[in-house]
Amino acid sequence: MTVARSLVVTLKLGDQYKALLPAILFRIKPLVTQERAELESDYDLIVTKAGDLYAPYYNEMREQAAAVYAANFTLDELRQMDAFFRQPAGQKLIEKWSAMSQQTAQIGQDVGRKASEDLRQRLTEALRQKGHKL
Repeated sequence: MTVARSLVVTLKLGDQYKALLPAILFRIKPLVTQERAELESDYDLIVTKAGDLYAPYYNEMREQAAAVYAANFTLDELRQMDAFFRQPAGQKLIEKWSAMSQQTAQIGQDVGRKASEDLRQRLTEALRQKGHKL
């Protein structure tokens, strides 16, 4: 678990979890303030200290992430990944991962859509050549 925790830190998963807090606070604001204007300004002041309230959840997320890594990789593999992600290339991958994931997902959707259209046309034509009316 110690090496898994180190990897979680190296991967900067904590930064990703901290980034969730503003969205959480924004999402619960109407529920807490009951959309009453007189409560909203006090809410905004109070949430500046919400980081302290969020800390146990932040720590729990990091600990559970470490447990996932520990359950799926050997100690040696965890050490290798931690070493890689500490290097400049690993840090660059961490930095660019989110944007690259979005880009590659979009590629998959775009190419999948083109393939679907092309396959539909080809298969429809093949069925027509077999004498089926479509």
